[in-house]
Amino acid sequence: MNGKLWIANVPPEASDQELIDLVKKYCNHQSEVVFRVDDGPQPGRMLELSGLVFGEIDEIVQRLDGLYWKNRSLLAYRPLHPS
Repeated sequence: MNGKLWIANVPPEASDQELIDLVKKYCNHQSEVVFRVDDGPQPGRMLELSGLVFGEIDEIVQRLDGLYWKNRSLLAYRPLHPS
């Protein structure tokens, strides 16, 4: 099963690959960035994760939400409408 994950407050200088590597390190899942917002007070990325089992996206959100990375506290959300 695939799922989407929104990560906000991403440092604008962080590359997509750095964020993918971070998700792999802390969640042990492959992901790819499908959408990015670099302006505003909380730049973010929408990621598509693969190989999930039911309910696992919520565990990933809990693991990443509030994680301090590159001098910022990340905010992780599961989109209400993942399509």
